[in-house]
Amino acid sequence: MSDTLLSFVLGVIQGLTEFLPISSSAHLLLPSLLFGFNDLGLSFDIAAHAGTLIAVIYYFRKEIALMFKSFFLSDENLVPHRNLAISLIVATIPIVLAGLFVKDFIEQRVFNVEHIAIANIIFAGTLLFAYLKRKDIKNLYSATLYSALFVGVFQSLALLPGASRSGTAITAALLLGFNLKDSSKFSFMLGIPTIFGALVLLIIEMQSTLEVFNYMNLIIGFFISMIIAFLTIKLFLNFVERIGMIPFVIYRIILGFFLIILI
Repeated sequence: MSDTLLSFVLGVIQGLTEFLPISSSAHLLLPSLLFGFNDLGLSFDIAAHAGTLIAVIYYFRKEIALMFKSFFLSDENLVPHRNLAISLIVATIPIVLAGLFVKDFIEQRVFNVEHIAIANIIFAGTLLFAYLKRKDIKNLYSATLYSALFVGVFQSLALLPGASRSGTAITAALLLGFNLKDSSKFSFMLGIPTIFGALVLLIIEMQSTLEVFNYMNLIIGFFISMIIAFLTIKLFLNFVERIGMIPFVIYRIILGFFLIILI
């Protein structure tokens, strides 16, 4: 597989898996296991993550603008938006702290393909449990600091390869009683500070490398991941209440066993 085609494939994978509850780490393994490929480097990871970040910011641009306004204007109509912004900040703190503590451990790459496959199956099971037990009694603007912290702590489990960041956040929100669409929205918005933090860490890490940039690969990775991520968010939120979580759970279980068979 050429690097140009690989850039396209990985851009699609990044755009899809960053927001769908299906585990990016499990999917990023597939091209190497099936075809084998060269690592495109940290610069490509940064470009692909930047693409997904731009996509989610653009999609929620109106909500983000209202959240910013809520801190500078004393308007009662903006209070729910301020509370949402604070909840997103609080929910981000656990994964930042956890990331600092386990960063070195994760970089040692102690997790192999089998671990990722098993984690994928286990977290698919937790998502199924949360979905079947959901109560649909809360919406996006009824998040409390406690619920935000709970989602944040649960999202920290996504540091385990195979867990899925969006999957863990959606699972936690469903367990708290949030409806499915708003659970997904909260997860996607929570991706903004989380992806931004990952980008900062990748940029810092890249400073210690002597990587030669392939600008064509970077451009492809950025734009493909951005376009696919935007379409993924839009389509998922439009149809999530109709399709539910069962198809994603089944898919993740099949994927987990498929990875085990491949190794």
